[in-house]
Amino acid sequence: KVEATSDAKAVVDSTTYDWGQIGINDGNAVAEFEIKNGGNEVLKLYDVTTSCACTTAQTIVEDKASPLFDMHTNSTYVTEVPPGKTAQLKVVFDPLFHGPNGLGPITRQITVATNDANNPKLEFSLSADVVK
Repeated sequence: KVEATSDAKAVVDSTTYDWGQIGINDGNAVAEFEIKNGGNEVLKLYDVTTSCACTTAQTIVEDKASPLFDMHTNSTYVTEVPPGKTAQLKVVFDPLFHGPNGLGPITRQITVATNDANNPKLEFSLSADVVK
């Protein structure tokens, strides 16, 4: 159980990303978000989930990467971000996952739970237009 604290502060500059048009056969699309710890206690990131199995997410602090998370992951993994440091949230979308009929506009969400008592859940939204 991760205890909430007001001394860890999750600071996020951007929570949205638009890949624009991506080709269904052009391979995975990648986006990264930064989650900074603006507090004076360790920021804990956990319970990372995605809105679709076609999308995975991973947290990275310095050179330490978490496992890949998706909509079916139920992991107890906790990423620790020291005060003043930044974690990367790496999101990978596979445009071919839904097959040849998976064309058109898409939106995917990523949620990340935190121990920041004032910001207990971070939500990220990514969009694209999948084309042939």
